[in-house]
Amino acid sequence: AKPQQLNRLIGALQHPDADFYVHLDLKTDIGPFIKIITEKNVVFVKKRVDVRWGAYRMVQATLNGFEEILASGKTYGYVNLLSGQDYPLQKTESLHRFLDLNYPKQYMEFYSIEEEWQEAIPRLTQYHLIHFDIPAKFTLEKWLNKLLPPRKMPEGWIAVGRSQWFTITLDAVSYVVGYLRKNSRAVQFFKLTWGVDELIFQTLLYNSPFKTDSINDNLRYIDWSEGKSSPKTLTMSDEKALMDSGKFFARKFNAEVDESILNYLDQKRLET
Repeated sequence: AKPQQLNRLIGALQHPDADFYVHLDLKTDIGPFIKIITEKNVVFVKKRVDVRWGAYRMVQATLNGFEEILASGKTYGYVNLLSGQDYPLQKTESLHRFLDLNYPKQYMEFYSIEEEWQEAIPRLTQYHLIHFDIPAKFTLEKWLNKLLPPRKMPEGWIAVGRSQWFTITLDAVSYVVGYLRKNSRAVQFFKLTWGVDELIFQTLLYNSPFKTDSINDNLRYIDWSEGKSSPKTLTMSDEKALMDSGKFFARKFNAEVDESILNYLDQKRLET
């Protein structure tokens, strides 16, 4: 995301109980962000990752943020994973009140891969080398999938997932970080999985005691109607759908494509 748009998002979400942990892709120059984003409650995650779409590096970036949150020692109720292209649809006070009332529910999408999201099955059964920097990796990948039997989920887990964005309790974050620290075989399995950021957190929590408090709703409006690999960029033509959605956030927005929708959402939040 651009520094100005990220700064605007942080401004829209300001609350006495909120802190912001920002992971910037290692390929991105941090200078303009530090210059523009000056709020006291913003922390730039120190361990930055060279993010690669579809690879475990996306997960590692999230985990590095989680570890910094846990290391702060602050007793947050929830951790809300957002991208720089998200924006709130409701007042920040409403979000905090909703989460306080519903604690300790976990809000994420966890559709069954076997039954509801079958196109994701090859992500788990085949070998994917996207995470690794090795010569001729895609040729090697092809041979691995030809010669080796299909991969099986560790621990006999039920695989679930969909959207990578979620709102989960600090306890759930702590569980995920602790589990992956202790279980290198699970990490190895997920490193060989394509699009793993849409599967790993939900699958770990679904196959844990946190399942009972999990709600299959990530509180976000995302429009996939264009059928592309990334969702529609939302503009003023989407204002009715956004307002009718009842969600707390939407994505994705691009201020350079249409800033008027962000101005409109700011105005609407002031009115409610």
